[in-house]
Amino acid sequence: MEHGSKDLAAIGLGSNLGDRENTLDRAFFELSRIPGVELLAKSNLYETEPVDLPEQPYFLNAAALLSYSGSAQELLQGLLNLESHFGRVRLREKGERTLDLDLLFLGNQIHREPTLFLPHPRLHLRRFVLVPLAEIAPNWVHPIEKKSVSELLAACPDTASVVRYAPKQSEL
Repeated sequence: MEHGSKDLAAIGLGSNLGDRENTLDRAFFELSRIPGVELLAKSNLYETEPVDLPEQPYFLNAAALLSYSGSAQELLQGLLNLESHFGRVRLREKGERTLDLDLLFLGNQIHREPTLFLPHPRLHLRRFVLVPLAEIAPNWVHPIEKKSVSELLAACPDTASVVRYAPKQSEL
């Protein structure tokens, strides 16, 4: 999955605090401001049930496909900086967040380091990740599972609700 000297990257986006839709719209724009990043595709937004910690607001989730030149560690740091820019505070693990950005794939790279795990270790178990990712990269093959995103989605054990988001129309 290379573009010349660039790698293709897949990012998962999520928000369940504040104006979730506006946050994700702005985050898509801001992703392209990370050095070395070009936004190639973005999924629709999906309203999703919280999985690991159910006592919190529903999320809006999405996925983005990027062209990226640089190291995986640099991209991860850019994503963490962007989360901070959007006011993310880690109050509790798996808890509420203004913006969550997960590096899902970077080419076919595999990393198992304390601060960098690629591909994302739970992406194949999460419908809220796989549904938007399958929309923009259905044929991307997981370098460890050896299955496409579409195949992973079809086999996903997660039963949490993932529904395409329809913004409420304002009264005319």
